[in-house]
Amino acid sequence: MKVTGVLLPFQPLCQRLLPGSLTGLSMTLLKATALDLAILAGHLLLYPSGIIQERRPATGATASIPSPTAPEGARRLPTEAKPPVVLLHGFIDNRSVFVLLRRYLAQHGRQRVVSLNYSPLTCDIRTAAELLGRHIEGICERTGSDRVDIVGHSLGGLIARYYAQRLGGDARVRTLVTLGTPHSGTRVAPLADAHPIVRQMRPGSEVIEELARPAPGCRTRFVSFWSDLDHLMDPLETACLDHPDLLAHNVRVSGIGHLALPVHPAVANGIRQALDSPPAPAEADAAPTDTPQPRRASGLTPGRLTPGGPAAGTTAETLTVA
Repeated sequence: MKVTGVLLPFQPLCQRLLPGSLTGLSMTLLKATALDLAILAGHLLLYPSGIIQERRPATGATASIPSPTAPEGARRLPTEAKPPVVLLHGFIDNRSVFVLLRRYLAQHGRQRVVSLNYSPLTCDIRTAAELLGRHIEGICERTGSDRVDIVGHSLGGLIARYYAQRLGGDARVRTLVTLGTPHSGTRVAPLADAHPIVRQMRPGSEVIEELARPAPGCRTRFVSFWSDLDHLMDPLETACLDHPDLLAHNVRVSGIGHLALPVHPAVANGIRQALDSPPAPAEADAAPTDTPQPRRASGLTPGRLTPGGPAAGTTAETLTVA
């Protein structure tokens, strides 16, 4: 991630033009923006490779989903029977955004990883969530697993949350990790309101209001990674998940932007820890009850973590990216 060296000549200028308290923030913002631009350039090169949906493996309860081969010489960690991981991309994107994360998870024992595409013509989050549910039923049938884990970037996290919280998907989704997802709606880019799915991601939309309704007994564990330099979240705290009925944990990522969340190694490590954390007793596969279960911390320890976060009433940590 050494893509910010070009900014060093501008540091003295920033120090002269900006108050001392703002210089550090400005340089951090410049570095995060440069990193996002570099990631965008690389992703544009990979984008064509992710347009076509993944080929499905042979049908059968014991059929495994192929995972990318680890680089030669890389040490594979011991594998265990773990739920399949479903990766769901963001708006106007495709599964190619998860190339690095998928490889990282495979190297750390996740041999059943599926990257799903939803159509760029998708105009309704609820319809996309229903389709996601059908995909997950097929994955469970092919793998013989009762539940899956999901990692959703941006809009993908909102689609997965709607499925788990509103469509009974908590029976299938063990852990949902969201990356830069506008849980409370985002006001960024008002000119994009011509697209109906963008309007659904606005604060106060029908979908956002539905997600704010009571969800007693929801069995899915939620871990939300949000960035303090995310240009697409307005306000920034909208990417935090704060709901009284959900087992939610927020991780503030300091030092990178929206596009870096699915590819940065420190975040990938945090995602792995979130997926590998043992379920709390309240998350056992019991029938849902009408009494919300207490929320617990996820046990994440990526990078330098410090307690804190803006979403009152939820467990939270901070991941500082060097």
